Amino acid sequence: MISKLNLNPRLISLHLGLIFLGALGGLVAKWLGLPLPFILGSMLIVAVATLISENTVRDPEKALLPPGFRFNERFRAIFIGAIGMAIGTRITVDVLETLDAAIFSFIALTLFVPLTYWVNYHIFRRIGGYDHPTSMFSSMPGGLYEAILYGERYNADMRLLTLAQFMRIIMVVTLLPIGMSIYVGHPVGSSGGLSLSASDAGLEHIPAAALVVLLGLVIGNRLRVPAGQLLGPLILGAIVTLSGLAVLDLPAWVLSAAQIVIGTTLGTRFAGIRPIMLVRGTGLGLLSVGAMLLIGLLMGLVLHPLTGEGFDVLLISFAPGGVTEMALIALSLNANPAFVTLHHLYRIILTVVFLNHVSKRVQPGD
Repeated sequence: MISKLNLNPRLISLHLGLIFLGALGGLVAKWLGLPLPFILGSMLIVAVATLISENTVRDPEKALLPPGFRFNERFRAIFIGAIGMAIGTRITVDVLETLDAAIFSFIALTLFVPLTYWVNYHIFRRIGGYDHPTSMFSSMPGGLYEAILYGERYNADMRLLTLAQFMRIIMVVTLLPIGMSIYVGHPVGSSGGLSLSASDAGLEHIPAAALVVLLGLVIGNRLRVPAGQLLGPLILGAIVTLSGLAVLDLPAWVLSAAQIVIGTTLGTRFAGIRPIMLVRGTGLGLLSVGAMLLIGLLMGLVLHPLTGEGFDVLLISFAPGGVTEMALIALSLNANPAFVTLHHLYRIILTVVFLNHVSKRVQPGD
């Protein structure tokens, strides 16, 4: 459930300060020529500031983030909705006509989930030495919140499980654009000169776009499906665009702001992680994410001639990050974001079904 908007002046100031810090990190990353600078730069600077603050300030109440802090989900949902709507505007008749060839990639994705789970389980269990329940739920290639809920029910080590799932998303968001930049030979995203919006997008489209985002968020909340905050505005944006009711192009700065908010939120998730846990979790995370990206890469190579989709589109479709983050990367790289989003929604649904199946092999309290 989306958290209620808290009008506590200190929390409002903290949110604004974090966003300002994230924006500063994004601008520095853009100046350095990093791929997807606004999401990576904001995430890295907030994460580093959080870790330094927690490990140098003795009084937890005086640290950068107070104990138990969580970035407000209602505020974040507005920007997720903007990303969803922007993806919806990319759904054209031509895109819909190409989806019939996606049957091969959906079949491959059905194999991807259990295969990556099996590989991850052995990484966390054999190499990491995690207990059985913690290894099981840390190994899920999606469904972060579902994995955490099941982990609580079955007595997993919640610190290790939460770290494993967050590191999965953070590492994919970090490694994927860097790897793709190396592959194409130049930075991808806005540092490579790619804009997230139409070149002539102006302020005149914002009222209609804002209405679609807000109505889409309501629809997404009522649907009660994975990533409803993204899916509701996406569906409504696609309907409005295909019907020609309105032009929903957003200025580039709006979607850059969305990247900053998403990156800042990811950075705050480093709160409460001890350095020794972070080092251990980073090592296991690199093994796990590296294995999953390698499996996705091999599947992308096989599927490329079968589907006719670009290799970059297929690789992003199989990258085990969060739905919102992967959709944002696809949108930023102009890599058929509608195709990518459908695959990630399917991956999450598959993972939740698979999670329900494997959880029957564990007794609560094991």
